[in-house]
Formats: sequence, structure tokens, C-alpha cells
Amino acid sequence: MSVWDSIVGQQRVVEQLKVIASGDPKAIAQSWLICGPPGSGRSNVARAFAAALESPDHGLGDEPTKAAQQVLAGTHPDVTVLATNKVTIGIDEVRDIITTSEQMPSTAPWRIIIIEDVDRMLERTTNVLLKEIEEPSEHTIWLLCAPSAQDVLPTIRSRTRIVNLAVPSTQAVASFLEQNGGFEPKIAARAARLAEGHIGIARLYAENEQVMSDRDELIVGVLGLRRASDAVLLAGNLIDSAKAQAEAEVKVKAAEAEADFRRVNGLGAKDRIPPKLRGAYNAIAKKDELKRQTTRLTRDVLDRALNSIASIYRDVAVLQNNAEDSVGLINLENRSSITELSVRLTRGGAVRRLEDIAVARRRLAGNGNPVLVFEALFCSLIVS
Repeated sequence: MSVWDSIVGQQRVVEQLKVIASGDPKAIAQSWLICGPPGSGRSNVARAFAAALESPDHGLGDEPTKAAQQVLAGTHPDVTVLATNKVTIGIDEVRDIITTSEQMPSTAPWRIIIIEDVDRMLERTTNVLLKEIEEPSEHTIWLLCAPSAQDVLPTIRSRTRIVNLAVPSTQAVASFLEQNGGFEPKIAARAARLAEGHIGIARLYAENEQVMSDRDELIVGVLGLRRASDAVLLAGNLIDSAKAQAEAEVKVKAAEAEADFRRVNGLGAKDRIPPKLRGAYNAIAKKDELKRQTTRLTRDVLDRALNSIASIYRDVAVLQNNAEDSVGLINLENRSSITELSVRLTRGGAVRRLEDIAVARRRLAGNGNPVLVFEALFCSLIVS
């Protein structure tokens, strides 16, 4: 299994990065911006590229070297990943990682800094990063990840080499779920279709029946909108479901972090935490931190809901343009109701509803009240 085997549907980019990783180190760009839509695997591409750069065999072997395995596992001393469960990446976090970037690598050719979701930085935070991106230390490589080059400041993208990822095909995602997740072909195929090329969401659908059920209920609810009262009720149910999903995921992550803390410090599951470690242990499940993580994950669930809602009107447009044979439907299980909606809606009406969904997304991004945002959206989707 090579360092690139976890990359789905990005063969062109993989071949490009293979050549770069195995080429002249002096010719390698030191600041990169890896762009791709959510779920395209940009963070995985960054890690695989880092593993190839740090590996003695440049990632060309059939099996990863020890250095490559450490990078992929997140334990390599010279590769640092800045990820966040918060809504934004803080300025202090960036200052800390800049300090790390200026240190000489201890065991590998490069010190590599990976920043996931660099688009989550506020402008003043990005300005702190800018100087390091513009003139990186000679032993440092920066790998920044964002949905698109337009999501970062022009000053950043003009100083980086941009790599654009494609949306993985449904077939590629389904094959990945079967081969790497061990899911049955029917489950993998449906999860891949509903995820619309998003690898992480496809896996989530395949392994979590409740999340899949919540999506099914949302689609049925949108297709059944007839009155304003329906819109208010559906919005309330969606918000409750999103919060419940986020809280459950945060609890699981906190429990895993606590278990890792005990393991690293040689403590059993029921051992008392020594006084000198108690502060660090309690910080894992700190109430304010869990609240921030829940807020971030709730937004992610609601964003996923907007994609699911948009898929209805995408399917309506496909039927209205007689394009089902060429591009297929996403919501096959609801074909009958979507066919009925495609007759009741004009083509302009379908496009207008997609625009309303885009407005709702912008309102959420601007910290709009989620309940009010979705009540307004669902009211706008009602077909009179």
C-alpha cells in the first residue's frame, strides 16, 4: 500500500505530485495551496504529499517507509498539522505554528506545516501568516488547504503554487468505501450517490444509519412543504437534529481524546489522574471548548443539509431538461415526488430556489440565527 492509496479520484494530481516529490529538492516550491471542494480529500492529499517528501523513497515504493507511516499517522516530529474544531483559526495558533516552522527538521529533509481550512482565518490572522508564506525558512514547506483559491486572500494565493482537485466520481467513492471500509456494494453505492463526491460524508452515510435516516426525513419534509406551518416545523426538527448529531460527535471525540491521554501517560481506564496531569486532562473536556466544537459541527451538519436540499432542485432541473440518462438523479428513492415537483415548478422556479439556498448559506456564514434562516428558506421553497 503506497502513500497515495487513500487518495480517491485524483489520479492526475497524484502523478504530478509524485514527479515533484522525487525531483530536485532545490526546485520544489515551498508554499502550496491545495484547493478542492469539501470532501475531495485535500487534507489527505497534503498528508500524502508530505509523506512522499519526507520518505527516503519519495513515496514511490509499494509500501510506505517508516517515515511515511509516521507522517500519515500524525506522529512524525517534523510534520505539523494545524486543524481546528472552531469556527475560525485563532491568531495565537498561527503564531505558535510559525515558531515551529522556523525550527530545523530533526530527522527528515524538510519541516512541513499543513494548515487545514486556511479559509477559516480572519484577515488579520492571515496577515500574520503572510510573511512566512512569502519568505519561508529554507528548510520549511507550507501546505495550505482551502475549498478554492478565491477563499483566501489574494496576497496568499499569489505567493503559493496552486493545486486544484477534482470532485471524485460516484463510482470512485463507492469503490473506495467497498475496498477500504468493507461496506456492502449496495450501501456503498447509495452512500456515494447521496454524498455527491464528498468522501467523508459518504463514509458517514455508510456507517451511520441515523444520519442517513435524518437525511431521508429532510428530503421528504422539503418535498412535502405546503404551508408556512410546515416550514416552521421542519426548520425546528432540522436544527434539533443538527445539534443532536454535533453533540454526539463531540462526546465521542472527547472520550477518544481522554482515552489517548491515559494511554500516552501510561494510565488505565479507571486509574486516578495524578495531580500534575489533572489540569491537562480536564482541559480535554472543558465546557467552553466542547461548546465551541459543538457550534462548529452543528454548522457543518446544517451546511450538509443545504447540500441535500439543493440536490432536490438539481434533480428537478435534470428531469425538466430530459438529462436523467446522461447525468442521473441523486435522490432516486424520491423519484416519484421529484417528478411531480418538476411538473409543478417552472425552470425559473427551480433556479430561483437554488438561489434561495445560496442566500441561506451566506446568512449562516454571517452568523445568522439558524432557526430564522431555515424558516425563511423553507417558506421560500413552498410551491403555491
